Amino acid sequence: MPARTTGRYVPGSLAGSRYQAFIPDPLPPDPPLDLAMHDLLSRKERADQALGRLDGITLMLPDPELFLYQYVRKEALLSSQIEGTQSSLSDLLLFELDEAPGVPIDDVEEVSNYVAALNHGLKRLREDDFPLSLRLIREMHALLLHGGRGADKTPGEFRRGQVWVGGPSPALAQFVPPPPDALDATLAAFERFLHAPASDASPLIKAALAHVQFETIHPFSDGNGRLGRLLITLILCHEGVLREPSLYLSLYFKQRRSDYYDRLNAVRMRGDWEGWLGFFLDGVADTAQQAVETAQRLLALLARDRARIATLGARAGNVGLVFEQFARRVLLGVPQVQPHLALSAPTIRAAIRTLEEMGIVNELTGQRRHRVFAYRQYLDILSEGAQPL
Repeated sequence: MPARTTGRYVPGSLAGSRYQAFIPDPLPPDPPLDLAMHDLLSRKERADQALGRLDGITLMLPDPELFLYQYVRKEALLSSQIEGTQSSLSDLLLFELDEAPGVPIDDVEEVSNYVAALNHGLKRLREDDFPLSLRLIREMHALLLHGGRGADKTPGEFRRGQVWVGGPSPALAQFVPPPPDALDATLAAFERFLHAPASDASPLIKAALAHVQFETIHPFSDGNGRLGRLLITLILCHEGVLREPSLYLSLYFKQRRSDYYDRLNAVRMRGDWEGWLGFFLDGVADTAQQAVETAQRLLALLARDRARIATLGARAGNVGLVFEQFARRVLLGVPQVQPHLALSAPTIRAAIRTLEEMGIVNELTGQRRHRVFAYRQYLDILSEGAQPL
């Protein structure tokens, strides 16, 4: 590995306790990355190919919004679980139907805010032609911490105090990010890197470097981990690698939390950018392949259940119409289905009863009124790996 420092330490004190805070050097790394190390070129090629397949299958889906609607919510859930929330995917979907889930409401609200932040960032980049910038990051942070536990952590504003990661105090912390008076210069350099032309670094490499730098700067009082993971997908969409936000690494990071934090610290302590890149590129390749396989399994499930419904004879028409609503949103009750179909409430209830008898949907709430049904196998496939830690 090339001899490389990635920043400098500055002394600080809090309540009489002294510590060392880390200020990262601007990106890109100096000396430059050595992609001949750790077989990085072939690992990058594998990641690029997997991303290409993922982007292609997204176009092949009969309704890409169907897949992305659910997939974005799974990512939001996983990213929030890394921070300690205890929601499940069905909890989030029930919350979005205004049904009270059986978990603390703050947990589900955090996950829902993540979805809102991602959607806002993509809309600004695409429809408003807004640059990927510190201002956009602040806007997304404001949505991420809207309500719930983060409402008192200055949403949308860079921190004005010292923060630390791990441990009861900065002196005993695993890592201490830059002091507040160093944030302006560090963030300005970070924004310049975000604005650098795509030709200066491949989008994958750019996203990998930017993620570590953002986590190292830790510019907010709360929500840095979730926003740093969001930034990966945002960069890949902004740079044109992905048409839709279909790649998410939170499951990979969740399953390898110890390795993930070790790799971040190795960059800060030893300048081991190459070790981090190998870990990141393998994650992109594995995650993209898993997403392709998930999409294929969901397509097969939809085709099988549509074929089963087609055998119902005279009932097939109404049952099929109601089924397609479940294919779009997975969790629904009669009030959510009715606005989308020219069918009466009793007809919709009869169709749902048929789907329930076929084992396609099942009731979740156990209530006699305001009942909510789930497209069970679809939800099970999507929920794999998304159980709370």
